[in-house]
Amino acid sequence: MVSATDTDNPTETIKRLLPWLVAVAFFMQSLDTTILNTAVPAIAEAMEVTPLDIKSVLASYTLSLAVFIPISGWMADRFGTRRVFAGAIGLFSLGSLLCGLSVNLTMLVACRVLQGVGGAMMVPVGRMTMVRTFPKSELIRAMSFVSIPSLIGPMLGPIMGGLIVHYLHWSVVFFVNIPVGIAGLLFVYRFLPDYREEDTHRLDILGLILFGSGIALLSYVLEVFGDHRLGDVEIVSLLALSAVLLATYGLKATRTTFPLLQLGLFRLRTFRAAVGGSFFSRLGLGGIPFLFPLLYQVGLGYSPIQSGLLVMPQAMAAMGIKVIVPKILGRLGYRTVLVGNTMILGVLIMLFATIGVGTPAWRIALQAFILGFFTSTQYTSMNTLVYADVTAHQTSAASTIASTGQQMSISFGVASASLIAALFVPETLRSDPTALIHGVHQAFIVLGLMTIASSIVFMQLRKNDGGAISGKKLV
Repeated sequence: MVSATDTDNPTETIKRLLPWLVAVAFFMQSLDTTILNTAVPAIAEAMEVTPLDIKSVLASYTLSLAVFIPISGWMADRFGTRRVFAGAIGLFSLGSLLCGLSVNLTMLVACRVLQGVGGAMMVPVGRMTMVRTFPKSELIRAMSFVSIPSLIGPMLGPIMGGLIVHYLHWSVVFFVNIPVGIAGLLFVYRFLPDYREEDTHRLDILGLILFGSGIALLSYVLEVFGDHRLGDVEIVSLLALSAVLLATYGLKATRTTFPLLQLGLFRLRTFRAAVGGSFFSRLGLGGIPFLFPLLYQVGLGYSPIQSGLLVMPQAMAAMGIKVIVPKILGRLGYRTVLVGNTMILGVLIMLFATIGVGTPAWRIALQAFILGFFTSTQYTSMNTLVYADVTAHQTSAASTIASTGQQMSISFGVASASLIAALFVPETLRSDPTALIHGVHQAFIVLGLMTIASSIVFMQLRKNDGGAISGKKLV
């Protein structure tokens, strides 16, 4: 085992095995999300709700990630990466077990929140460990390698979800996390470096309350807005309260020595572009996995297995492109790649609005494959640009902010996709295939336009920004 005293010079064995270990966490989260998306119609039927109502199951998980990720860096610095990472895997596995045992929607949402608390510690702490272990010149290759095994989750998830729903029971989609979690725990205590800070500051509890409450309220408003469960006055009041809470946190963060989120990092141009651009582009990308099963299963009448097969090409393309993304970035640079790639992604998302009854399956699979190619390029580029100009001491804070922003955008993306679809589909017709197809098409168009607009954020980058990571030569 690697002790806290020798992790400053990680051995080659650790550097070789660490990416696989961190990939376990990525695999668990990616498998959980993709396998659940395929099971949405089955869960809705079992719990006697409409498929659009299941958005709360997806959004509650990503929202809990956004709320609790900010303390992941502090937890790792205080208690050590090994202990926190192991505890996160254990809590995620426990939450998965309880989700599978849920008997109604309220219980399932509550257990997803618990599962999200564990997930909030897994990926950011794993990513932080990677950044502290590998020099910047090796970071793209190492992070890309981590993502390859983790992409097995999105590739297997849809078809596994389809097989489970068809032949077993929807609850089994949660139980598959348990053996993976047990294996992850064994590897953590054997191979994970135990980084920690000798002196840690006090946790900003008030900041956590302000930030978490503001984000939770905002997400709740997005969720209920399209359902007309609240009147206009209540909606506006909650939005105003959310804005006040977040603004108060922002003001407090500038006057606190050790804030929950170190907003001073946004003074770095590369960090500002990576986090801001990631947030807005993921609003579109984060909503489409929720829309695919609705379109394929409810709208077009495909079985869960067929729906899973139609999504698989996206993950296959993402896995294949990972190995050449470093070369693309090294040749073109971050600015060119992110601006162009983001625009292309927006167009590709809107093209899914042309899929309807009679569209051949091969065309749907081809569109998914092309989307996976550009999505993988986008994620790898944004995830590594975050660390281009941060110091080793700022790594924990940078990872925390980046991971928080990512999960917030995914949560808001799911809520936005559902909201847009709901606005175009009357409540009485949300189980009608024709009406649902129309609503989903409108959601694809809006999400695509949002993605294209997000390319403006990346335009602030300069030609050679991120060169220390991409290896692009100064000209």
